Amino acid sequence: MVPLKHVVIAGAGGLALSVAVSLTSMKKTFYPKIKSKKTDWNRKIERMCPHLTAAYHLPRLLNNGHIETIFAALFRRNPHITYERELLHMPDGGTVALDSQIHDEASDLSPDAPVLILLPGLTGGSGDTYVQHAVIHAKKAGVRAIVFNSRGTSNSPVTSAQFYSASYTGDMRCVVAHIASKYPSSHIFAAGWSLGANILTRYLGEEGDRTPVQAAAVMCNPFDLTISDKNFNKGFNRIYDWNLAKSLRKIYSKHHAMFEKATIDGIKPFDPEKALKAKTIREFDDAITRISFDWPSVDEYYAKSSSSLSVPDIRVPTLVIQADDDPIAPIHATPCQHLEANENCILVVTPTGGHLGWCSGDNGIFDAPWTDMALMQYFGAVQMLLDERKEPRMQQDEIKGVYTEKTVEETV
Repeated sequence: MVPLKHVVIAGAGGLALSVAVSLTSMKKTFYPKIKSKKTDWNRKIERMCPHLTAAYHLPRLLNNGHIETIFAALFRRNPHITYERELLHMPDGGTVALDSQIHDEASDLSPDAPVLILLPGLTGGSGDTYVQHAVIHAKKAGVRAIVFNSRGTSNSPVTSAQFYSASYTGDMRCVVAHIASKYPSSHIFAAGWSLGANILTRYLGEEGDRTPVQAAAVMCNPFDLTISDKNFNKGFNRIYDWNLAKSLRKIYSKHHAMFEKATIDGIKPFDPEKALKAKTIREFDDAITRISFDWPSVDEYYAKSSSSLSVPDIRVPTLVIQADDDPIAPIHATPCQHLEANENCILVVTPTGGHLGWCSGDNGIFDAPWTDMALMQYFGAVQMLLDERKEPRMQQDEIKGVYTEKTVEETV
């Protein structure tokens, strides 16, 4: 547990003491709810993953989606991982960055260790604390985690006038093919948060049973982007919208000249000045994102990029974890009936968690989120069941036009 002095933020001593007492002594017990088709596979998974239904405890002060979301973003411990970066150049001239934790020789993973591809949220990347903790938990479980940083995120280079979007799965397809060819003897899993979860869900629906990914997990997925967009206009949610738009502007501003030139050259009719001033995600999407991917309007982009549409087409085992009090990915946007109807999906809804919060992990509210143990139990169970079945993994060659380069180590 982090010393109490580290949680004293501001204010009078009496208020600080009250906060400290609330954080450490006033806890409430909660139980996740699990929904799935009762197939033999799903029954085995549920028996092998007790964490998915076990009681968890959370200080009463954090029993609010907004508070837990903000608390996790501000105070979750930063492990400061050292990564090795591999730049993956796309056929269209774009670039994404794949980050893997550097291990010492004594603790290195075997060449055939399972691989877990991680897709962070909207402007997130390998440096985010929730991503770093997942990488660490994967290593402890004998799994090689590789963080897929979308174009421009986590200081990855932008080499063409195109970022990423909720609808675009082309980069994911190239990343999966690259990893499948690089680790031909490994199980391949994938997990995504927030926008990364939406992209992963769409990819799984598009690929069906043709993907080398053998199992997946998606967390705090917005699912229905039209509902999520409207949700940003409610009360305190406007603060999240403004903050995420600020992060988008920060990424974009480094590459403004490239998009401005593409506009002048008639390549795409971007609105570079609007992008620099965007106060909401919607404004940024209208200026850059929808134009990059040829959507006639933001509304159509949101409606047709929603991963809820892809759920019926998922053909690999997929764990879905949503928080009932998520202020950014509202629970009423989750397609519960379609998830329950798909025998490949298991839906877990936690009463608390906020967005990217889940501060009820085994090591306390400042450490790894509750979802890390859920992921490792789930993928461990899937690995055991796949090994029992002795089903060969689908092989896939590198996609034509993709090439890589290594870069220097980086500690985040």
